[in-house]
Amino acid sequence: MAPKTFSDSLPPTPSSSNSFDPSTPPPSSSSSDCPFCHISTIFPPYSPSSPPPITSPLLNPDLTTPNPSTFLLLSTPLLVAFLDIMPLSMGHILLCPRAHRPKLTDVSPAESAELGRYLRILSAAVVNATGIADWNVVQNNGAAAAQVVPHMHFHVIPRPELRDKRNERFTSTMFGRGQRDELDEEEGRELAERIRRAVAEVVRGDEEQEERAKL
Repeated sequence: MAPKTFSDSLPPTPSSSNSFDPSTPPPSSSSSDCPFCHISTIFPPYSPSSPPPITSPLLNPDLTTPNPSTFLLLSTPLLVAFLDIMPLSMGHILLCPRAHRPKLTDVSPAESAELGRYLRILSAAVVNATGIADWNVVQNNGAAAAQVVPHMHFHVIPRPELRDKRNERFTSTMFGRGQRDELDEEEGRELAERIRRAVAEVVRGDEEQEERAKL
C-alpha cells in the first residue's frame, strides 16, 4: 500500500487525520544548547493513533542522557510532547514544536495549527489518563513571563480537587515561584504509557467521527 501523507491531517483540511508519513523530516532549525531541541532530534515521529509499545527502544526515556530522562507522549513531524520532569501535579505535560521557536510569535502557521489541534487531544488524553477533570493550559513568553526554557511550549496541568492541600503549593509555583519536586522515574514510565494510549483513543475517535460525517 502506498504511504499516506501526514500533512493531510493538519487544519484546515478536516479529513484524513489518520494519515501519517513517518519519513517526513523534522524542521532543521535547532539550538545546540536547548534541551527541547535535544529531545526533538532524539525521538523520531510516530503515528499518534498507533504509538510504539512501551518496550520499544524508540520510547526509551534514557535516550536523552546525559540530559534528564524524557517520557514521550506525542511525536509528529512538527511537534513533540512529554511529561514535565518537575511537575506541578500528576499529568503535567509539555507540548512544543520540534523546531527551535523561542516564543509563540515565532511559530509557523502550520505549527500553530497543529499546536491547536493537539492541545485539545492532549487535554482529553490527560483527563482520561489521570481522572482529573479540570486543568490549566499555560504558555509563557520571555523570562519576565516566567519562561524558563527559551523554546516555545505549552503546559497542560491537571488541577486536583480545590479542597486538595496540594493546590496551595500549585498556586505558589505555577509561575516560577516556590519548590517543585522531580518526577519519579517509574511513575513517569507508567503515566506516559497511559497518556500515549489515551492520545491514540482520542485520535481514533476523531477519525471515526470524520468518517461518519462523510456518509
